[in-house]
Amino acid sequence: MRTLYFDCFSGISGDMVIGALIDAGADPLQMEEELKKLNLNEEYTLSWGKVVKNGISSTKFDVILTSKSEQPHEHSHSHGHKHSHNGDHSHSHEHEHSHNDEHNHSHALHNHHGSRTYKQIVEAINEANLNESVTNMSIAIFKKIGEAEGHIHGLPLDKVHFHEVGAVDSIIDIIGAAILIEQLGIESVQSSAIPTGSGHIHIDHGIYPVPAPATLEILKGVPIASNAIRSELATPTGAAIAAVLAEKFGSLPAMTVESIGYGAGTKTFENHPNVLRIIIGEIQ
Repeated sequence: MRTLYFDCFSGISGDMVIGALIDAGADPLQMEEELKKLNLNEEYTLSWGKVVKNGISSTKFDVILTSKSEQPHEHSHSHGHKHSHNGDHSHSHEHEHSHNDEHNHSHALHNHHGSRTYKQIVEAINEANLNESVTNMSIAIFKKIGEAEGHIHGLPLDKVHFHEVGAVDSIIDIIGAAILIEQLGIESVQSSAIPTGSGHIHIDHGIYPVPAPATLEILKGVPIASNAIRSELATPTGAAIAAVLAEKFGSLPAMTVESIGYGAGTKTFENHPNVLRIIIGEIQ
């Protein structure tokens, strides 16, 4: 069985997942074409390229928002900027999108209040005519986040507005990850325990402890690993991808390894490579 293992020794975020999948051999250009079905392409461009994190060559993936998109809130963790922690700018590729279809697109995801509802996001995914498994994966991940946000704020799922997680970058991260996982022919997913980090973060509602309440809610039932790093290591998007897709949490299973990918996070830590490692192989 073709299995993907998330080795989350430095946590997990949506952009790290996509970076690691590209690094393991997935085709980002095919993902980019599929994402155009959402009719959001006038709101972003995508960028990916090699960086070195504490001696590990890895792939950094970014969603760069255009002036037409709503700017993400502070809690949109690692996106929307060009990062060059190690001077490895020369390998980065940016792909401009054509805007000539912008007059016939669905308006499900277009609003101007800085937030999108769970219902709007699900409608847009269903209207996009994506592969069935991509549609199902994406909706399940959004539902996991929506239920957690609803629980924290005391709202039913249909009333949940995605301020932080509904920003364009997270929509791209979740659906993009589903597209690449399907593309790679993954039949099962496993994961290590998830380190959440420690300290505090600034989000819409003020200063919150790490892990943020929504992240912790998403990780109910998932083993959390202790980690001394004072930073947010698991984002709501990354936590939901692991929580929804992984059938089992634990150490690396016995497998014949076929490919390995390293996805770079935005932050750089002094003594710790901030990357997500994925290992893909066959389990007998």
